[in-house]
Amino acid sequence: MNGDPAASPPPPPTSPEDRWEAALVPNYGTPRLLLVRGSGCQVEDAAGRTYVDLLAGIAVNVLGHAHPAVVAAVQKQVARLAHTSNLYANGPSLRLAERLRDLAGGHKTLFLNSGTEANEAALKLCRRHAHATDRAQGVVLAFHGSFHGRTTGALALTGQPHHRTGFDPFPGQVIHVPFNDPGAIEAAFEAHDVVGAFAECIQGEGGVAPMTQEAADTLQKACQGHDALLCIDEVQTGIGRTGRFFAYEHHGLRPDAVTLAKGLGGGMPLGACLVAPRHAGLLGPGSHGCTFGGNAVAAAAGNAVLDVLERDGLIAGAGRLGALLAAELEANSLAWRGRGLLVGVPLDHDGAPKAVQAMEEAGYLVGQAGKRVVRLAPPLTIDGSTLLGAVPALADAVRRAGPLTA
Repeated sequence: MNGDPAASPPPPPTSPEDRWEAALVPNYGTPRLLLVRGSGCQVEDAAGRTYVDLLAGIAVNVLGHAHPAVVAAVQKQVARLAHTSNLYANGPSLRLAERLRDLAGGHKTLFLNSGTEANEAALKLCRRHAHATDRAQGVVLAFHGSFHGRTTGALALTGQPHHRTGFDPFPGQVIHVPFNDPGAIEAAFEAHDVVGAFAECIQGEGGVAPMTQEAADTLQKACQGHDALLCIDEVQTGIGRTGRFFAYEHHGLRPDAVTLAKGLGGGMPLGACLVAPRHAGLLGPGSHGCTFGGNAVAAAAGNAVLDVLERDGLIAGAGRLGALLAAELEANSLAWRGRGLLVGVPLDHDGAPKAVQAMEEAGYLVGQAGKRVVRLAPPLTIDGSTLLGAVPALADAVRRAGPLTA
């Protein structure tokens, strides 16, 4: 032992920030708030201050916080049977898979824990399709600006260099083309043997940028003409957030695979890869797995989410609230893009982080998508007056963020 043996060890950290930095890897940075409880669209921090949550855990808490239906479903299931592994079936996951099948027009479900895992599964599906059609050297197409997750396969699909730097080389034989560029899509299919394509109908992390109908039509036609699997990432846009259960419904797309997570579990970790029946056999026994996928407690929460969405008409409500929000943003001289209750407010400078902090100081939690877009993804249960009442504060926060000076 070095030094004075009588010297006392340094006291343990006491503030939430110091405790975080002492115990956690710094990949997220140090959060400014320690949240301790939530109810509906409000959360409370350790200092007792309340906030209106307009981000919902990044589009996760579609029913808000501590929704009675989710609480009851989780409590009942965890007291009965929490986990079975994938060696045995459980009732909640079986029921949820049947409901997702009906919502997706017959697709079969592979349960996972998160969006990145769901996209990994879809990528493996594309690689299996390549081998099954004697095209093992074929490539998978994705878009610049996309975000599909942070594991290596999902990161290979992600078209944002700052997320990828220092982690290459990547698997999957992935190429990237400009988003919303039909000509680039067609050229890529002509220049490469494309066996699969990944797309978001709204690039959430990429600035809340919607796909155009022309790009969607071109991608669908190219996939059909070249025997490529069309994989639609609905991790952020699904579960009713855009006014339809799936955002691809707005474009009339017919995906071969759909990935879900975030809102599916209503706050519980739950992901899914939905696969068209004609391709589901590509992932036969032993080809993929997930110990916690389809966990009974998470699936019970998922069933509760679907129950409430249907009972309370929240999907159509998201469309209506989104239209009201758009009008209010325009009335406050704010630009916007997105659909339903996934909305981005673009800035002409790198002030989104400052605007997010200003909103926090005003009592609202919002997010950002890059440095130039403020992102709103509130619970679908939010009432119109609360949602629209936040817009003047947002307009003030954007003004306070101001153009950055050299």
